[in-house]
Amino acid sequence: MSRTRSRAATSSARPSRAALLAARSKRLRDVIGPDLKVLFCGINPGLYSAATGNHFARPGNRFWPALHRAGFTPRPLHPSEKTLLLQAGYGLTNLVARATASADELTPAEFVAGRRRLAAKVRRYRPRTVAFLGVGAYRHAFSRPSAPLGLQAEPFEGATVWVLPSPSGLNANYQMPELVQLFRRLWLQSSRSR
Repeated sequence: MSRTRSRAATSSARPSRAALLAARSKRLRDVIGPDLKVLFCGINPGLYSAATGNHFARPGNRFWPALHRAGFTPRPLHPSEKTLLLQAGYGLTNLVARATASADELTPAEFVAGRRRLAAKVRRYRPRTVAFLGVGAYRHAFSRPSAPLGLQAEPFEGATVWVLPSPSGLNANYQMPELVQLFRRLWLQSSRSR
């Protein structure tokens, strides 16, 4: 699998159709460092994110607006400003590294393997909290078919675990106000545990 490394692949420019097609199966670099307040864990990169080199980059994805409205950032950040998020003590990774057009293309085995890779990252970087952005992916990877949204009872490699809805614009089950409210609960918890 290739990684996005060029300057063009970490830009804020809209990718061409050819760039989107070429992004299939690429990986997106983690935005991670030691002792984060929260490590946000997406399901897997979409083609738009892999083509631009930026997490949650597709227009219509609600991650960055919800993050700001919940209190994590002092202003709305563009996906290309991911290093500012890291400087504030928050990181970004994915459960499955492979970029696809839809999370439906992922296999159950990829979720299980992703959990193992994530466990190694959490042991190495020791975030206080891991926030999974996608309840279905969390349920598959952790074999917890009835896991609720919010704070989970069991930690993961020593980190507190939160499960939040996918911020994808395709997720019509949660509108922006609900998403912000759930993100805000996480922000309040992460602010208290400093």
